[in-house]
Amino acid sequence: FFIGDLHRQIEQLHREQYAGTTAANTFTVYRGQGLSIEDFEQTMKTKGGLISFNNFLSTSMVRKVSLDFAQDAARNPDQVGVLFIIEINPALLTTPFASIAGISKFQREGEVLFSLHSVFRIEDIKQMSENNHLHEVYLTLTAENDPELNRLTDYIRKESFPGSERWYRLGRVLRKMDEFDTAEDIYQVLFNQTKDDKNRADIYVHLGLIKNDQGKYKEALTFYEKSLDIYQKTLSRNHPSLAISYSNIGNVHNSMGNYPKALSFYEKALETQQQSLSPNHPDLAISYINIGNVHNSMGNYPKALSYFEKALTIQQKSLPPDHSDLVYFYNNIGNVYSKMGNYPKALSSYEKVLEISQQSLSRNDHDLGIPLVNISNVHAEMGNYPQVLFCFEKILEVQQQSLPSNHDNLASSYNNIGNVHYRMRNYSKALFYYEKDLEISQQSLPPNHPDLAMSYNNIGNVHADMGNNPEALSSYEKALEIQQQSLPPGHPNLAASYNNIGTV
Repeated sequence: FFIGDLHRQIEQLHREQYAGTTAANTFTVYRGQGLSIEDFEQTMKTKGGLISFNNFLSTSMVRKVSLDFAQDAARNPDQVGVLFIIEINPALLTTPFASIAGISKFQREGEVLFSLHSVFRIEDIKQMSENNHLHEVYLTLTAENDPELNRLTDYIRKESFPGSERWYRLGRVLRKMDEFDTAEDIYQVLFNQTKDDKNRADIYVHLGLIKNDQGKYKEALTFYEKSLDIYQKTLSRNHPSLAISYSNIGNVHNSMGNYPKALSFYEKALETQQQSLSPNHPDLAISYINIGNVHNSMGNYPKALSYFEKALTIQQKSLPPDHSDLVYFYNNIGNVYSKMGNYPKALSSYEKVLEISQQSLSRNDHDLGIPLVNISNVHAEMGNYPQVLFCFEKILEVQQQSLPSNHDNLASSYNNIGNVHYRMRNYSKALFYYEKDLEISQQSLPPNHPDLAMSYNNIGNVHADMGNNPEALSSYEKALEIQQQSLPPGHPNLAASYNNIGTV
């Protein structure tokens, strides 16, 4: 009741304050807050796209007030301080907002309050400080007739079961928002109100999906089996809902590591689909992928490859050759070829992934690092170290454009490049990159973390091979000291460290 009442008050104030305004009355408000590094990275990737705040949004017309909040947040090493600079055109038809400066406790802040689910476009992102922990994010409030917003709204509406009642749709949306308890409450109320077996079976499916998302696989399995029991009694043998039920049960068994049972249910789903769907229907591709994944997990690589290729063939008939959805299929095929030791074919698949990804992602998007890592791993297996080095340097270049300078992914890249130089006997370069890795790791990891011991060991190995025995001994002893605090007494890494110290 409070939420609805507050929304109506903002609507009323909006009508009173902005009636008859034009674009010439455009003004700017500010909001300062902290974002987790992960959330900020996602915001960087969404530049040019839309962002929504899922609650009432408080902003200020005074820049300094909001900047203080952002600067406070930037002092937390796990956060990025963000100053949102929001341009408002009051003439647009938008989510309501209103100035509450006259009724707020903090009247000097010039507070402007936006109602729930305001949607903004991210126009630009600028770094404000050298340590990459303080940024300005420029937003504009979107109009209700914004084409991209309308497309997104239509997509969500379709994804939320267009044929179902509003409460079913709300439960689906809440599940996607990870509001599992509220979604479960809604479905339990719906279950208690219905006497129709078909509706009850559908609700069991939704409850199973919630439990599966929570990792409560046994509870999910119970709900899925209840829905399957009803479907088997009320539906024809080739009904699509039966195939979905078999797949859901297969998913749970797969997550629990029960691969033979997962395979059995995935095959039942495929058999049901083959009776009712055309040979190139996209749902068949999903079943082929599911079966291929289980065979992959069981080490049946030739069978996994066969099913992955069937899935890819279907997708290629319905999608353009550079469609981003094909990345998943080529990547699966590359992984299987790599496990089978067929590195040239693995490399061909991974290069196809990179080719498609480069067309759908910006050149500085660190998601490009995933296919580059796979390509570099294959080259390493083939002994092509210069090519491995090229791939890792490209990954580092992308990361340096998109990540904070002390991000742990950068540390991993420095370590990877150091490893390649070490194998190529470029000891001075290996030492440089290992020390860069250590520098970042010391900032982001606790002092007794095993990864720090690995960094010291790597540095020790380089010094030992260069004949710098005192420096090697110092690094090995630091590694051992960390391992003695973090590893059990019989751990093999301790034995390796004792051996390193003994041989210097």
